[in-house]
Amino acid sequence: MSGNPALKDHIAAGILDAAAAVLAERGEAASMADIAAAAGVGRATLYRRFPNREALLQALARAAVQELDDRLAEAGLDTAPYPEALARLTRAFVATGSKYIAFMRSGHKPIEPAEVDRRLGEPLRELFRRGAADGSLREDLPPEVLLALFVGLIEAALVTATQGGLGVERASAAAISVFLDGTRDPRRRNH
Repeated sequence: MSGNPALKDHIAAGILDAAAAVLAERGEAASMADIAAAAGVGRATLYRRFPNREALLQALARAAVQELDDRLAEAGLDTAPYPEALARLTRAFVATGSKYIAFMRSGHKPIEPAEVDRRLGEPLRELFRRGAADGSLREDLPPEVLLALFVGLIEAALVTATQGGLGVERASAAAISVFLDGTRDPRRRNH
């Protein structure tokens, strides 16, 4: 076996991507054998990288948080007007899709909750505070409540994008539209 660390990282990343897809689709019913098969590796290779399901889920959680953190940093949320920042945020979450769904469906709790909150939660709360302050969002609901409602829409958009065939862009656009404008047909707003 090669001692090349880059190859090992590449194999581990491929396993995590396959695990995310399988776990997003099957949840707890997905076995380690299912994950190895989806990754195109033997079970021995899977277990060398991740000695048990818990280790795999921990690595998947770290990968999901890192990918979301990277996407949020790239999105430039603090420099865009609120509606555009919200659109960027939504696309970041929906594009990370299967890792996030797999993480949520696994029932696994985040590692280092304070760190996850610092990296993901606080930037989101700040964005919602900004939206409330500039009049883009309702003032009668605290930003934390609006954020909780938005997260529910994001989770639905993730499922719709990955399993409902809507795709990242359409699912993101639908979630943003429903959050900002409600579910009324925009052509019938005045009726």
